[in-house]
Amino acid sequence: MDSHAITFAAHIRFVLVGTQHPGNIGAAARALKTMGLTRLVLVQPEKFPHEEAYRRAAGADDLLAQAVVAPDVATAVADCRLVLGCTARSRRVALEEHSPRQAAARLAQAAGAGPVALLFGRERTGLTNEELQLCHAAVHIDANPDYSSLNLAAAVQVLAYETRLALQDAAAPVEDPAEPRPAPATHAQLEGFFAQLAQTLEQIDFHKGRAPESAMRKLRRLYLRTDLDEKEVRLLRGILADCQRMARLAQPEG
Repeated sequence: MDSHAITFAAHIRFVLVGTQHPGNIGAAARALKTMGLTRLVLVQPEKFPHEEAYRRAAGADDLLAQAVVAPDVATAVADCRLVLGCTARSRRVALEEHSPRQAAARLAQAAGAGPVALLFGRERTGLTNEELQLCHAAVHIDANPDYSSLNLAAAVQVLAYETRLALQDAAAPVEDPAEPRPAPATHAQLEGFFAQLAQTLEQIDFHKGRAPESAMRKLRRLYLRTDLDEKEVRLLRGILADCQRMARLAQPEG
């Protein structure tokens, strides 16, 4: 990869969530290093550090030594501008779905603006619905329907390879210096907006006694599709703040 691609690659983190077998962590590190990727994040690994991880890394010890261990997904991706989650199709969380090639192209493009993340779930159960709701879109590897079981490290290798190709093909971003594009909102900024949105809907009695979860899932999908930037999030939160103020004024005293 050229220097431009290497710079973008440094913004792409592969996040392994709840990995149960330390050997898979090592094999994933090896898969990343062979493709020139260096950012490995581990969310609540069951066994790490572990000698089996280093044995399976086969020379990618530096990636394991530099791996960041996070307490939860939200912390691992808080500063990310784009979060994609690898998952099977049979999920109740309806997300826009990408092939590995589409996902890699989107990651490579977004990496020009800052950190991005690709999530991989547990070996047996994958990502939870709650974790998938933190993602902008899902990634599905189209495997043999009669034998679709794919090892975690193999899945990482597929996405790492596609990401390398996408980084090599990515053109340098062209910006109008007079009107630079605002930075995309980070994951933490979006989560703050969603929390305020949920609170506002409660204050204006939007749900009318109905469970709020369904409406919030749909609203999350709607806003995540729009790739909000930081200024847009601030504008929306300003509108919500005024709605909350008016809701408080409408409340009877006491």
